[in-house]
Amino acid sequence: MEQKIKALAAEDASGVEKQRNWVRDHYDSESLHLYETLEGKLGLIDTILKEKWIEPNETWKLQSLGITFGDALAQKMGLDWVAVEDEYGCDPALHDRGTTIVMFPLTTISKRVERGEVVDVHELFENACQTIGRLRAELPKPNLTH
Repeated sequence: MEQKIKALAAEDASGVEKQRNWVRDHYDSESLHLYETLEGKLGLIDTILKEKWIEPNETWKLQSLGITFGDALAQKMGLDWVAVEDEYGCDPALHDRGTTIVMFPLTTISKRVERGEVVDVHELFENACQTIGRLRAELPKPNLTH
């Protein structure tokens, strides 16, 4: 089955928002606005991991960090949340509008933590941004000559 990219259904969007809120709610009400910044998102993920507030077997919470990581990528790189359906099911993903570039941040952090790796959130983020930039540069350019 080929991948199908579609808008997030209301139920999927609600699930993503629930995971986003779980991370964002680590801020107290006076600091909640920090989530709107790149560093606020990445710094919060980093703190949650370094302080070991999540166990390696808490997949939903780890994947919630992946949603926040995805929010940071979307903010920096201009990506959109979508649903991607394939033979394995339907998952939230990031899509680079007008291209075939799709990323799956949901498990970016969880799979590393579950393997026992130490996650450098900022390095992981920079690498992801560089990968997106490289993929964009490799895309065929439209032929504008007639």
